[in-house]
Amino acid sequence: MMMKAVHPKPVHESYQRHRKQLTIQIILPVTLAAILFIVMVVLVNLATFRDNGEVARWAAISTIWIVIPIMIASLIFLVVLVGIIYLLARLLGIAPTYTSKAQNFVHKLGIRIRLAANASVKPVMFLNGVGATIKAILGRK
Repeated sequence: MMMKAVHPKPVHESYQRHRKQLTIQIILPVTLAAILFIVMVVLVNLATFRDNGEVARWAAISTIWIVIPIMIASLIFLVVLVGIIYLLARLLGIAPTYTSKAQNFVHKLGIRIRLAANASVKPVMFLNGVGATIKAILGRK
């Protein structure tokens, strides 16, 4: 039967500082947020479902709180969309000149590439033609 080694907990200063920070910076805020959330749920339930609770008013308030972030995000999206439309309109005013130049350059480049490819193949084709001619002459005899 093997015994597991028990390691003593470190007692150096950095470990103690880490434990203190863990408690203050992680456990405490999470616990407080959970308690606050539970208290808010209880308060909303008490205010809403009492004898004179106004469910419609709370529903309207909740709807407002849900819609506000959506409206802000939509407004940001609208501003970005308007900016893109404006920039594209400006680009379309400039683009035809430069796209025409680019198209002409690519067309001329294509012609030069084709000519270079034909020139590089020409000796091989010539030798193949000469070889075929010699085979035809020798083959007839």
